[in-house]
Amino acid sequence: MSGERLDVAIVGAGAMGAATAWHLARAGREVAVFERFEPGHVRGASHGASRNFNVAYAEPEYLSWLRDAEVLWRELEAEAGRTLLTTTGIVTHGPGVDHAATAAAITSAGLAAEVLDAREAASRWPGLRFEGPVLHNPTAGRLDADTSVAAFLTGAAVAGAAETRWNTTVSDIEVHGDDDVRFTATDAAGSRRVRARRLICTAGAWTQKTLAGVRGVSLPALRVTQEQPAHFRPLDPAASWPGFNHHPAADDDATSWFAAPVYGMLTPGQGVKAGWHAAGPETDPDRRSFVPDPALTDALVRYVRDWLPGVDATDLAEITCTYTSTVDARFVLERSGPIVVGAGFSGHGFKFTPVVGRTLAALAAA
Repeated sequence: MSGERLDVAIVGAGAMGAATAWHLARAGREVAVFERFEPGHVRGASHGASRNFNVAYAEPEYLSWLRDAEVLWRELEAEAGRTLLTTTGIVTHGPGVDHAATAAAITSAGLAAEVLDAREAASRWPGLRFEGPVLHNPTAGRLDADTSVAAFLTGAAVAGAAETRWNTTVSDIEVHGDDDVRFTATDAAGSRRVRARRLICTAGAWTQKTLAGVRGVSLPALRVTQEQPAHFRPLDPAASWPGFNHHPAADDDATSWFAAPVYGMLTPGQGVKAGWHAAGPETDPDRRSFVPDPALTDALVRYVRDWLPGVDATDLAEITCTYTSTVDARFVLERSGPIVVGAGFSGHGFKFTPVVGRTLAALAAA
């Protein structure tokens, strides 16, 4: 096997790896991104055309990150010359959230929030059914995931010495010093040994497999699940749809049967997307069935029939993806020697992508 020397190697060309490459390349660093699959693959968590840019958080640190994230999304948009973040507004409802307290936290952070009663919300968005108060964030919106990942990688390549190596697997990682990490890269041409000053692992569902046995690296528990949202046909193609989140409570008869909280948004050209948040079965990313769990499908159809009167609950197209989650849904952003890890984004990380990339790039630069 021949040798190769790099400044920064990134394992995984999904959203977080792509954003990290963008920040590093703009800072003048030489970056190689290694991705085991082809561009636009559907085996991970970053594919698809829609993610909610949801600001309904009560934690000050998340709200601070959201302010920065919006600035960075707009910066990437201007650079790419394409719309990535569309302002649609997002509504959050259900008894599982203190809407007034969350609205107060959001407005204290300088973001827009209002609390509506169910009648006012239904008059604005007749495609959704509401019971109880509704938190509305008018400046929140929808991100185009596929286009965003491509924009980060293109921006990194344009900014400097950054390249993406598709269909290339990284294995046998060894730490030889604080600025010396070595690994095997395997593609169609064969295997070669590579040496880098930094290795950043943003491998999503493959994080534990990629870093298993690497000296000095200790990961928290990461649970990989297969999730299965679906697109439903809207009854009125011209209707306006905000993004939405619906939080159940165990003592509420109307929502206690939910499999999990619900999220959704309109995906242009595909329909209204709705899904359970982190309700799917645990899976091995290399042995996924890609077949939706029929019980979760039935429950989702029931939800849509009860709570989304603006769509046809019988006309749906299911998709699958992975979540890689920590116990407390907090992100793993750590460095150990020459290895930096970004993982455990727990199904709510995409909106933070450019801030996560900035954080991982800073850790690598230290």
